[in-house]
Amino acid sequence: MKQLLRSNDPTAIAFAQALLQGEGIDCFEMDVNMSMLEGSIGIFPRRLMVADSDYDAARETLRDNGFSLED
Repeated sequence: MKQLLRSNDPTAIAFAQALLQGEGIDCFEMDVNMSMLEGSIGIFPRRLMVADSDYDAARETLRDNGFSLED
């Protein structure tokens, strides 16, 4: 799996997941339970992971919808 997106904004993660699901690309959100440790203040970013084979299509989908992704 490859990291596609890292963000402290839960709405950005949810929007990205919805976009990817709409394209039939499976994704997995990591670090969701870190909020228990941090007290829900949002200092630890969440990561959105995709399969290696879906990575390029997933990047294109998010970029086409206004996401700025790290290279």
